[in-house]
Amino acid sequence: MKYTLGFSPCPNDTFIFDALVNHKIDTKGIEFEVMLEDVETLNQWAIQQKLDFSKISCGVLPIVTQNYRLLKSGGALGKGVGPLLISLPNNPTFQQQPEIASVAIPGENTTAHLLFSLAYPMVKNKRMMVFNEIENAILNGDVDAGVIIHENRFTYLQKGLMKLKDLGEYWEQTTNAPIPLGGIVAKRNISLPIVQQVDALIKESVTYAYNKHYNVPAEFVQAHAQEMDPMVMRQHIDLYVNDYSKALGESGKKAVMTLLNTYRQMHNSANPLPKDIFAE
Repeated sequence: MKYTLGFSPCPNDTFIFDALVNHKIDTKGIEFEVMLEDVETLNQWAIQQKLDFSKISCGVLPIVTQNYRLLKSGGALGKGVGPLLISLPNNPTFQQQPEIASVAIPGENTTAHLLFSLAYPMVKNKRMMVFNEIENAILNGDVDAGVIIHENRFTYLQKGLMKLKDLGEYWEQTTNAPIPLGGIVAKRNISLPIVQQVDALIKESVTYAYNKHYNVPAEFVQAHAQEMDPMVMRQHIDLYVNDYSKALGESGKKAVMTLLNTYRQMHNSANPLPKDIFAE
């Protein structure tokens, strides 16, 4: 059996999926056609129902949950892992007049956009761009502020940028829940036993990565890290891969449900959620 599988080239995803897609573990006859794309592209593909299994931002989950189930393994969820709102120190526009400030967002359907909108509902001048273009957009004066994710959390200070707000911290204080940043989804037309088998394989892949490549990331990780500094690569994995990546558990599922309900409140949605959000 062969299925399409999409995830990002970021170190946390390649760390998680290396053993699975490179046959370092027994995949029980399941094969994958792998597509590596930035997460906002994967979000759009999920809306289009393009892939069988895919990493997505939890911010797009409310839109795709009628067509996909969320797996318990492979996701990015935790505390202290949220997106940051940053700007140049000498650009006070956002602090003084956020309602007219221009803000770069790493994608319409990202969790970062959802958290920013929750914290700053008055901001309307948003510019969507690929996450790794946001720092330069701020430095060049193209926008007044920006929301950063991934490895940019570790580089913005070196570039002379300053943090205005930790949006993840805001979420945690507002909801008393961990931040569900991303997860792995499976199409609902795939039989539940197969989905559960893939879920178990992803968990096994994460465990393999920890046991074999925790100190020195695998070649697969390094090859897709876009010349990332090894220290930043390690920090990236440490921040986004944790016990929740092996299994959401009850607290993880509760956090996902909190996000789904928060989205529905923000958008005044009366549509009921499916009862089987999770693949279990």
